[in-house]
Amino acid sequence: MQGITCKLLVIGAGPGGYVCAIRAGQLGIDTVVVEARKPGGTCLNIGCIPSKALIHAAEEFAKVARFAADDSPLGISVAKPKLELSKTMNWKEGIVGRLSSGVSGLLKKAGVKVVEGWARFRDGKTIEVATETGPQVIQAEHVVIATGSDAIELPVLPFGGPVISSTEALSLAEVPPRLVVVGAGYIGLELGTAFAKMGAGVTIIEAQHRVLPQYDAELTRPIAARLREIGVTVHTGAQAKGLSPDGDALMIGTSDGQTMALPADKVLITVGRKPATKGWGLDAIDLDMDGPFIRIDNQCRTSMRGVYAIGDVTGEPMLAHRASAQGEMVAEIISGARRAWDKVCIPAVCFTDPEIVSAGLTPEGAKAAGFEIKTGLCPFRANGRALTLEDEAGFIRLVARADNHLLLGVQGVGVDIAELSATFSVALEMGARLEDIAVTIHAHPTLSEALQEAAFRALGHPSNT
Repeated sequence: MQGITCKLLVIGAGPGGYVCAIRAGQLGIDTVVVEARKPGGTCLNIGCIPSKALIHAAEEFAKVARFAADDSPLGISVAKPKLELSKTMNWKEGIVGRLSSGVSGLLKKAGVKVVEGWARFRDGKTIEVATETGPQVIQAEHVVIATGSDAIELPVLPFGGPVISSTEALSLAEVPPRLVVVGAGYIGLELGTAFAKMGAGVTIIEAQHRVLPQYDAELTRPIAARLREIGVTVHTGAQAKGLSPDGDALMIGTSDGQTMALPADKVLITVGRKPATKGWGLDAIDLDMDGPFIRIDNQCRTSMRGVYAIGDVTGEPMLAHRASAQGEMVAEIISGARRAWDKVCIPAVCFTDPEIVSAGLTPEGAKAAGFEIKTGLCPFRANGRALTLEDEAGFIRLVARADNHLLLGVQGVGVDIAELSATFSVALEMGARLEDIAVTIHAHPTLSEALQEAAFRALGHPSNT
């Protein structure tokens, strides 16, 4: 049995693990990373990146289809378009492959040794990896657990046959004529919207009483309206009961106690994700847990000395950029730097149509935290750039303290608003006040002008009404 010793061992090469390993290598730390699949983890290979590629392709197809219907106010008309999903998937895989290879190159450049296989703890300093050439033992002074998360499976709808997870949805050979999506969170709506634009008949069911229940109702109204526009049927207050006897329909229970059969060629389960804590031998080191997650402190330290945990395995928000920031911080702590988690906000983006960004506190969250607040909201129907993009749905909203106007949160919904997420976060991290946003010159004509106008409105002197 081969043996390796190192200062740092990272288990998992997702957006948390590979960032941690690369930063550690840059800092001169002898680092090994273990990954059972491809570098990049769920996000790069079967999540964030391929889903956004599919969303983009679906949007482009929908635009051409609209021109073919001769209802474009732009005066553009084309022949009826055709979608070859296999080519779309090949294009998507090309992007994934380039990025995964890039991660591998960065690990190599940083001097990180990559071991391919499945890791299992023997104790807090020793890991055995099942590789293609046999078991390999790695002993490390520090260990970072970055194992990520897995899709949640419903007992009444186990994966297999017509029942698929987002992983299978991102590799379909053809657009399903009838797709039923179970769960109206961000994954379900992103993929459901994409397939609807590609021509699928999409039905979405949600146990709660509106779509995207994790966001406030004001933010989700434009999304609900757009779903109706593109022909997506939504059943809220509904529960999945299982497949019909013939397997060609999903049986659901409605809010009024009735049972319905929804015809389906594919049933996509998107009811959330769970931390990947099974199969790694975590019972051998008996870490303190926080429900299903590994408990950590403000330096990502677990209850065992020298063992850290980052990313989805440590709890909400289960976001790639949170994992990356944690990974970078841990690498620097191990190098001897004084670091602690002190982020003001972790922006959340939902790539629906239109997109949603939420950074910091919402009005309800700020009030619950005991703040008296001022809010300012600028609708995109008052923004010239939004009108030229043919998409005036949505708004930007600021939440600030009433006494000193310190910015507490920024939310927005609208076309391409994900690209403003960093602007929102920078304002919060820098401790901006409403006056700072208002006096900053915003280029015209841009969507970002709605941020400045929202500040004007919160201060009581709107500029364009």
